[in-house]
Amino acid sequence: MQQVKGVIARSKGAPLEVVTITVPDPGPGEAVVKVQACGVCHTDLHYREGGINDDFPFLLGHEAAGIVESIGPDVTEVAPGDFVILNWRAVCGQCRACRRGDPQYCFDTHNAIQKMTLAEGAGAGAELSPALGIGAFAEKTLVAAGQCTKVDPNARPAAVGLLGCGVMAGIGAAINTGEVTRGKSVAVIGCGGVGVAAVAGSALAGASPIIAVDIDAGKLETATKMGATHTVNSSVVDPVEAIREICAQTYEGAEGADVVIEAVGRPETWKQAFYARDLAGTVVLVGVPTPDMKVPDLPLIDVFARGGALKSSWYGDCLPSRDFPMLVDLYRQGRLDLDTFVTEEIELDQVEAAFEKMHHAGAGQRVLRSVVIL
Repeated sequence: MQQVKGVIARSKGAPLEVVTITVPDPGPGEAVVKVQACGVCHTDLHYREGGINDDFPFLLGHEAAGIVESIGPDVTEVAPGDFVILNWRAVCGQCRACRRGDPQYCFDTHNAIQKMTLAEGAGAGAELSPALGIGAFAEKTLVAAGQCTKVDPNARPAAVGLLGCGVMAGIGAAINTGEVTRGKSVAVIGCGGVGVAAVAGSALAGASPIIAVDIDAGKLETATKMGATHTVNSSVVDPVEAIREICAQTYEGAEGADVVIEAVGRPETWKQAFYARDLAGTVVLVGVPTPDMKVPDLPLIDVFARGGALKSSWYGDCLPSRDFPMLVDLYRQGRLDLDTFVTEEIELDQVEAAFEKMHHAGAGQRVLRSVVIL
């Protein structure tokens, strides 16, 4: 075992602390990874605020890339020295989804068995709950080997590590869940990190038009850089009517977009997505709602009459072993601009300040991702 620095949330709403943690030697099926970069995601903030569960203390951080330092017995996926992106969907290979050939829907994903612990001070010896089974706001972390996906070692860790969560969620919502292809029209409602990634994924797939919707002009500007062909400021115009008008100009008779991706996670924007899609169109919910939110009042006849599909996208329906290397290759070829998502590079003791920027994101601080560099 070894001791390293890591960022923990000790209790709900408490200030983050940089503390010394103990990382066990890897056991069967486990690996220790030396973290090089880790993005600051809204999910980490949700953990700190008690929005996920109350298994405090949490070791935060999960959008990460690094180098495998050591592996336990029976590990065949990776070897020491491999450059990897960490994921929170290590598939089991045995459940009914895996057996039928749909491992991206694995119903029994797993994490490391052993626990990292507090090394000193108040609560020394207490087991830590790693965020999404990763806990990468740390110099080193212990994960299941299946959570490590080997990729091109020449890629920039700060950029490709973001594929570990938010960027993959957005790209996957478009390509995997929404099945966006050449010739389809797409609208993305909400252009934070996940929404902008959905725009980028739609552009990769050859969609047109790609309509970005938000209330922030700066976010719409970023969406344009990532491939949006049209933008709609929904604080000024009705987004449903604007989307319909743009699509009708491109495809005669169109009543909306073929695929509408909702990346906000609110009832009112989901309802906009529902009515902004074309007949037989698809709505993809990738924004994360809170437990108290309800589907808005929606006449069942409208659900029936419009046809199509209403989907939710969890982690972009990705299979890390398939999707991460492909997207890193596209990044290395200059076809996927992951660098744009890296707004700033910070240190471990600046994660709290990054959380504050999330709270004030609408007040001129347009941060797609703060990334901790270790």
